[in-house]
Amino acid sequence: MSVNFGSKRIAVGAHYGLRDWLAQRVTATLMALFTLVVLAQIIFSKGPIGYDKWSGIFSSQWMKVLTFTVIIALLMHVWVGMRDIWMDYIKPVQLRLPLQVFTMVWMVACAGWGIQVLWRL
Repeated sequence: MSVNFGSKRIAVGAHYGLRDWLAQRVTATLMALFTLVVLAQIIFSKGPIGYDKWSGIFSSQWMKVLTFTVIIALLMHVWVGMRDIWMDYIKPVQLRLPLQVFTMVWMVACAGWGIQVLWRL
């Protein structure tokens, strides 16, 4: 004889959980720290800020690696946020799936452009 004590909860929607919440917080913190690093370099630089100054800020290897890491963090942050928006507010799957695919393609294109700009300096 089988006894069923309650039912299993099926979580649908925007992948509720600690992993997504933590990913948003960690990536946001990383992007905020990166912003402070860039602002500090701008504030403590001498002279007018032009292309040469910006190029100088991002020309060192450690800054390129840090910027690349922030681009990846930004992609993760955007993906979790947009996926949650699409899953919470767009109920028809035939509309939600193309929006998610478009978001992924757009993110990869933006990341490619950002990385190309970063490594071309």
